[in-house]
Amino acid sequence: MSIKITKDFIRELPKPELHCHLDGSLRLETILDLAEKDNVELPSRNPDILRKAVTVTSNNITLPEYIKKFDLTLSVLQTPESLTRAAFELAEDCSKENVLYLEVRYSPILHTKRGMTPMETVDAVIKGLKQAEDEFSIKTGIIICGIRSISPEISYQLAELAVAFKNRGVVGFDLAGVEENFPAKDHREAFYLILDNNINTTLHAGEDYGPESIHQAVHYCGAHRIGHGVRLKEDGDLLNYITDHRIAMEICMTSNIHTGSVNSYETHPFKFYYDYGLRVTLNTDNRLISNTNLTKEYMLAHKYFNFQISDFKEIIINGFKSAFLPHRVRTEMIRKIADELDTYISV
Repeated sequence: MSIKITKDFIRELPKPELHCHLDGSLRLETILDLAEKDNVELPSRNPDILRKAVTVTSNNITLPEYIKKFDLTLSVLQTPESLTRAAFELAEDCSKENVLYLEVRYSPILHTKRGMTPMETVDAVIKGLKQAEDEFSIKTGIIICGIRSISPEISYQLAELAVAFKNRGVVGFDLAGVEENFPAKDHREAFYLILDNNINTTLHAGEDYGPESIHQAVHYCGAHRIGHGVRLKEDGDLLNYITDHRIAMEICMTSNIHTGSVNSYETHPFKFYYDYGLRVTLNTDNRLISNTNLTKEYMLAHKYFNFQISDFKEIIINGFKSAFLPHRVRTEMIRKIADELDTYISV
């Protein structure tokens, strides 16, 4: 007897979330509340109008247009209290979907407009995540993001920050933002510092630019994982290299549709990557801006690619294998989760 795939069933599955932006995943009511507390001007105080302003309402806008949405969320994330609250609530929302491990990424440099130092932003995010870990059955880690369109010198400073907070909440370093005209190799000094200090790396690459962007992420910046990577299929040799070296792909289907990186769910390369043997994972990217959650993303894989519990088991295990956690912690989590998932497969 096969398991019927429903939202409730997917919600209860133990899952990891590896690609989730803090500033793209606020609760709408939190934006309104923080704006009032901190005297921040919003396009509207009407929740329905505000939701339309901050979420993507039509597919296939450009990546720069998508990123522009963050101006609104960042405007209310300029105090330690706001970051602590946002981090706590994101982990709480994930725990309600039985996300057992969450990696939260953000760029400290984007939260300094009201006088916070980058170090203070990390302290604030750690505080919120630790509060959530104390209250819910979830483990968390922080990925600090450099920004392609901001100077390589700033990326280096953020890399220094990641080194300072290694083993204190920060588990990795990323490069985010618009790819075209902002190559990853320009930021390679930051990644040399990261790799010299044995810190994990993931880069947004192959989202709005071709496979050469992924090539730079891997060969200039030492990427252990790739964010999005939908253009990888255009270079068969690089595809094989990524597959052979088990460099994980952080797939975010709804976001890819919204940014125009992919034209439709039907043509998304996720299933091709999965069938080819790539280590693929499923993620949300931006829960508010793309109006999604992890349950929705798994249900989309079921709807468009007919993924069943055995497929979801492999994707979930891929995620935990690729998590920026110590090997012993990963293997213990995988052992427990695999046993639980096997009970569904054997039904």
